[in-house]
Amino acid sequence: MKANESKKVAILDAGAQYGKVIDRRVRELAVESDLLPLNTSSTILERYGAIIISGGPESVYGENAPEYDPDLFTLKIPVLGICYGMQLMNFVLGGTVLKKSIREDGPSAIEVETGSLLFAGLEKHQQVLMTHGDSIDEVASSFSVNAMSGELIAGIEDSVRKFYGVQFHPEVDLTENGVRILSNFLFKIAHLDASYTMEDRELKAIKYIQEKIGQNYALVLVSGGVDSAVSAALVTKALGQDKVYAIYIDTGFMRQDESSEVKSALEKAGLKLIVVDAQGTFHQAQTEINGQLSSTLNTTTDPETKRKIIGDTFMRVAEQAVQDLQLSEEDVFLVQGTLRPDLIESASTSISKVAEVIKTHHNDTALVRKLRDLGKVIEPLADYHKDEVRELGESLGLPEEIVWRQPFPGPGLAIRLLCATEAYITSDFEKINHELAEFSTNLHRLTLLPVRTVGVQGDGRSYSYLAAISGKADWAVLEKMAQAVPRKIHQVNRVVYVFGDKIEAPVTAITTTFLTTETLAQLRLADRIVNTILFQHNLLRKISQVPVVLFPVSFGVEGNRSIGIRTLITKDFMTGMPALPGKDMPVEVLQEMVNQILNTVPGISRVVYDLTSKPPGTTEWE
Repeated sequence: MKANESKKVAILDAGAQYGKVIDRRVRELAVESDLLPLNTSSTILERYGAIIISGGPESVYGENAPEYDPDLFTLKIPVLGICYGMQLMNFVLGGTVLKKSIREDGPSAIEVETGSLLFAGLEKHQQVLMTHGDSIDEVASSFSVNAMSGELIAGIEDSVRKFYGVQFHPEVDLTENGVRILSNFLFKIAHLDASYTMEDRELKAIKYIQEKIGQNYALVLVSGGVDSAVSAALVTKALGQDKVYAIYIDTGFMRQDESSEVKSALEKAGLKLIVVDAQGTFHQAQTEINGQLSSTLNTTTDPETKRKIIGDTFMRVAEQAVQDLQLSEEDVFLVQGTLRPDLIESASTSISKVAEVIKTHHNDTALVRKLRDLGKVIEPLADYHKDEVRELGESLGLPEEIVWRQPFPGPGLAIRLLCATEAYITSDFEKINHELAEFSTNLHRLTLLPVRTVGVQGDGRSYSYLAAISGKADWAVLEKMAQAVPRKIHQVNRVVYVFGDKIEAPVTAITTTFLTTETLAQLRLADRIVNTILFQHNLLRKISQVPVVLFPVSFGVEGNRSIGIRTLITKDFMTGMPALPGKDMPVEVLQEMVNQILNTVPGISRVVYDLTSKPPGTTEWE
């Protein structure tokens, strides 16, 4: 055994969205960890002091279930199975796993056995995050149940062999005492030492850049967000200003006045910024998908196709910018501000071979992956989470307005504008509406809206209905309703509250919507209103992300559209909760946003407020 290796934790990735978050939590507890594929050989695993098996989107009995070493559970090493990891452990050791009529996606209350070492020092009732379709049916003979979520098994243990399993995710913020549970496993069960100190991250990143790029040049595609800005500042410090070309590409999908504000802020920080106006190029852009030429971007409705067109066009414009600078492409490395969560959600091959694709990132298209395979893309922030990037940005001297800027997706407003040519109404539309009616009261009515949004259910990507609550704005009640609906009605992954009069009839009409000058102007103005009010009330740091969305539901006014406001409070940027009016933000602030949008933005019927946690809803609607 190598020196000190028994003090490390092996995190076996079964295709989890949250694999890197587990890694981060373990390291925050001063224990060294390695993120490894689930099928890692037992001859390698026997060197470790503990094993954690992650969640994943597959079923243990499914034909696509990830492979594992059969000797995994014979190593006499403490094991913590999370979600899929618990089901696998139970299944391999003689128990059964079934897809039951009840599934859970979102915050849930569980009851734990406080006598278990895993839950030592905790109260009997705990708030956790559940995301699963399958559940344990029969517990393997050597195990006992140590936690329940209603009628479903939420935790099992074999204290003799030090095998523990939880159906929830202790690694995420939505599990209130998750860090304490992980701490109990690492220190009370596995008896590891809190002796791991991370080396200076800035020096490590600078050394990586210098070794990778050498005497070549760095090309940084700056979006204006904190990730690309910190990347640009970092490579400038590593290589010197003369070796760095920072290019800002104006796609036409930027926020109001964003281009001029970003240029000014970054130039103050000492970066040489080249601005490329490519608005016309993007609106008419096409790309090849599965051997066929796509429609133009301004006539495309599919969100994945929009992302791919934007991603490929972005890279083509960047390549042209390099040519215009008369640089040799062989001498230039593309630097991207990709973070851990980006790679996880894109199922990057550098993280996991089996992770479920939740969305395609504009900076992780097939073209970029080809560049990566050729060794021409470097990602100096790939081991960083958002809060760590902000800390690094401050140490590099970037201005506060850049470091604390709300995260903004690379494709910009293009993916915050839901495009459609017809209402999304499936054969079970009436059936789902009938099921929603069971949640309705005298004060609230629930109805389907004829559009769909992207979400995460059972550790996999969903593209499902948007449900709306109208009536009295009793926010605590609305929050509970929004959590309950996706658990029971799996065709719904997002729930919003609709301001205004109660909706009394089914909503079935939409306004045909594309990426046009008119629709972008509507969204840009609404976005400006929301962010200006957040800034005025000092809420930009407390609320981590606030996407503003234009969607094509007309609510009975022909030709109109509607605006959605999505807030998210998070530390890990993988999970989160909406800001609850009256608790996390003043009700009056939200009402001010609604009033200004309805009175200022032309062609808007209603404003809705997204009440969905992440999961089952993603941060963005597309």
